[in-house]
Amino acid sequence: MGKLYSYIIASNHIFDSISDTTYPGYICIRGQKIVKVESGSVSLHDMEEAENIIKFEDELIMPGLIDTHTFFTGYAVFHVGADFSNVASSEEAVNVINRYIEKKHSKLVLGHGWNPNKLCREEGRRILENTYPNIPIIVFSSDRGDCIMNSIAENIYKFNSESCFPESYYRIMETYLNDRDFIDDELSGYVAMMNSRGVTSVKEMGFDDFYGFSDILKEKEDSLKLRFFFMSQPVSRPMDLEYAKAMREKFTGDKVRFSGFNRMTDGTIASMRGYLKEPYKNQNVNCIMDIDWNEIEKDVLNADREGFRWSLHCQGNGAVEKATDIFSKCIMENGRLKNRHAITDMEYSDSDDLKRLGKMGVCAELYFQIMGLDSGDLIIENIKRTIGEERGKMYWNRREMLNSGMILSGATDLPLMITSLQESIYYSCFGKLDNGKTFQPDNTISICDMMKAWTYGGAKNISMEDKVGTLEAGKLADIAVFSKDFTQLNEYECLKVKNVMTIFDGNIVYKID
Repeated sequence: MGKLYSYIIASNHIFDSISDTTYPGYICIRGQKIVKVESGSVSLHDMEEAENIIKFEDELIMPGLIDTHTFFTGYAVFHVGADFSNVASSEEAVNVINRYIEKKHSKLVLGHGWNPNKLCREEGRRILENTYPNIPIIVFSSDRGDCIMNSIAENIYKFNSESCFPESYYRIMETYLNDRDFIDDELSGYVAMMNSRGVTSVKEMGFDDFYGFSDILKEKEDSLKLRFFFMSQPVSRPMDLEYAKAMREKFTGDKVRFSGFNRMTDGTIASMRGYLKEPYKNQNVNCIMDIDWNEIEKDVLNADREGFRWSLHCQGNGAVEKATDIFSKCIMENGRLKNRHAITDMEYSDSDDLKRLGKMGVCAELYFQIMGLDSGDLIIENIKRTIGEERGKMYWNRREMLNSGMILSGATDLPLMITSLQESIYYSCFGKLDNGKTFQPDNTISICDMMKAWTYGGAKNISMEDKVGTLEAGKLADIAVFSKDFTQLNEYECLKVKNVMTIFDGNIVYKID
C-alpha cells in the first residue's frame, strides 16, 4: 500500500491567506490537493506517511500567486520574429531579414529587439522601403512602445510607428499566435517565467475571439502548468456573446476557463485622458477623450443577463463613478452582484463610489507596482499639474478600497509590468517611489493584506476561491515558497526576497538552483 502523502512541506513561516499572521507548520499534499494544514512541528505519524518531506526554516510558504490582468499576446512581441537586438548597420539588418525570409517563407516579416540607439529610425525605415518594397515588414523596438515599418506594412495592417500599441497591431496577432514553430516555445517560456515568480494562475486578456489561440489552449489544457482564465476584449468587432457561450461550454475544467469581457474606458490622468468628475486643474475639460458610456452600459448589461462578467479599466474618478452606476444596474443576489464584475487600475477614485462598489462586491484589479514605472518626481509633478494636491490625496488609495469592502486582487497588465510580490510590497505597502521617498502612506495596505490580494483576492476575482487562493484541506495544491517571510522585513529587504519553489497541481514546477 502506498504512502498517504506525496509531499509534506514544512516551515517556520506559513501564510495561509486566512489568518493575518504567519506561523510555523506544515502542509500535507496527496496528488493534486492539499489534505492537511497543521501548525507546529511535523508529527511522527505524518512523516512516516510521506513519500517526500521538504523542510524549510526561514522560507515563507503561501498560496500560489494569481495575476488578474495579463497579456500574453503583447508579451510575445518581446520575442516574435527575427532578432534585431544586435543590429547596428544596414548590412546587418538586411542579413537578419534575409535569413528570416529564407527560413519562414512568410508573407509578413516580423522582428523584435530593435534598438534605436544602435540603428536610427530613419536608416531602418530607408532599408525596409528600398530593399523590401513588396514585402510587409514590422520590427518592434526593445521596449515594444515603438516600431519601424515599411509603407506596404502600414497599408495592409492599418497602423504605423506612432500607433504601435496592441489595440492597433491586433491585425498581426493571428499570424504569430498561430505560428506553431514560435508560439509553442513562447507559451512554454511564458509559463515557466510566471512559475519562477510564484504565479500559478492568470486572468489573460485576448482580443476579440483570441484569433484561434483558444484552440491551442484547449490542445494544451491537460499539460499546462499555469491556470488560464481568459477574457475577450472587443477591438475589431463588437462584443460577441455567441463566442462567449461557446467558450463557456468548451472550457469547464480547472486549468482553462472563459472569464468574460474586458474594456478600456478612459486613459491616464497625466495625459488628461482620465475621465474626471470635475475639470482638470486650470482647464475646462474633464477628459480629452470621447467615451461612449451608453455603449459600455449596453454591453455590460447584455453580458450580465447571459451570466458573463466584465472588467472595466477606469483611471479617473469620473470613470470609476460611471462604472459604479453601470454595475448597480446588474443582477443582484442578496444585495451583491451575481456576476463578479471588476474595475481595473483605479488610479484616482472617491470614497462614496468605493463604498458603493464594496457593498456590491466588485473586484478591484490593482497595479500594485505601477509607481515603479515613472520617476517619483514625475509622478508627484503630474498629480500637482493635473488635479492638485488636495484631490491627489485619493490617488492610489488602496486602503480606502479595502476598508470599503472591495475585493482587492493583484494585476500587472503584463508585459507593462512583470508580476512581483516583492515590488508590490515595496511600492504599495511601504508607499515608496523610485527616489526612496514615501508617497501617501495613509493609502497603503499591510503586507498581509497584500499577500491576500495576490492569493485569495485573485481567487475571488476568477471565481475559484473554493479551489485555490488559500492553504486549506481540499484545495488544489498551488503553492509558492519565498526565501524569507515578508512580514519580518523592511522595504529594502523585501525587494531582495527570491521565489525558491512553486508547486502547481501538487507538482513542483519551479525550484531555484
